[in-house]
Amino acid sequence: MARKSEVARTRIRRPANNVATSPAARKPGAPRGSRASEATPYHHGALHDALLEAAERVLERDGLSGLTLRAVAREAGVSHAAPTHHFGDLTGLVSELAAIGFRQFNDAMAVAGAAGTSPIAKALARAKAYVAYAQAHPGTYGLMFRTERLDMTRPSLHEAASAAFAGLAGAVGASRHEHISEQAFSLEQAAAIARAWSLVHGFTMLLLDGRLTEILHRLPKGADAETLLDAMLRVTVGRPPGT
Repeated sequence: MARKSEVARTRIRRPANNVATSPAARKPGAPRGSRASEATPYHHGALHDALLEAAERVLERDGLSGLTLRAVAREAGVSHAAPTHHFGDLTGLVSELAAIGFRQFNDAMAVAGAAGTSPIAKALARAKAYVAYAQAHPGTYGLMFRTERLDMTRPSLHEAASAAFAGLAGAVGASRHEHISEQAFSLEQAAAIARAWSLVHGFTMLLLDGRLTEILHRLPKGADAETLLDAMLRVTVGRPPGT
């Protein structure tokens, strides 16, 4: 696996209007890893958001294995009972964190797609925003696809994940110049959606894991990870119906 310094050089540029942010707004000037003061007063709603923000910091810094209710409480500077009171258990907490991730993820792709001047340009922009979100929030992105750790029946998570999938299906339909119903797909439509998702998700995971380094080192001068993704996408999106 490539060293972090090597992976960092392969990053795809984030779109200018990328809306992906942390689950709760950070205080101006507060460093990302800082902990809330033990004496910080929270009203009920603020503590809920503060716990999610603390959970996101722990996840991105320590990974999913380091994300525990006690670690989140320490990070937020509150009692160990606070996360349980607000989320029930760790599954409840990570499910709410994943829901926030899906909403930010979907918003980032929607903003990027809206700037496109054609269906294919929109699809390409959405795909690049997909990768950029994962690079900016690797811990959250990984959590979003760890189904065994999540409660997908939780309304907030179910709705956010469903909206993200609907956005994908809509973008694929637009690139094919056809409407794709949310209720049922033709085999060709299902194949087009699965093909596009598999390509972008697979590329993202290989990039995050540093497994594309050898390929990237062999690219022509001036080409990078974004160039590679663009070339892959251009032979995939925009296929006419029935192909």
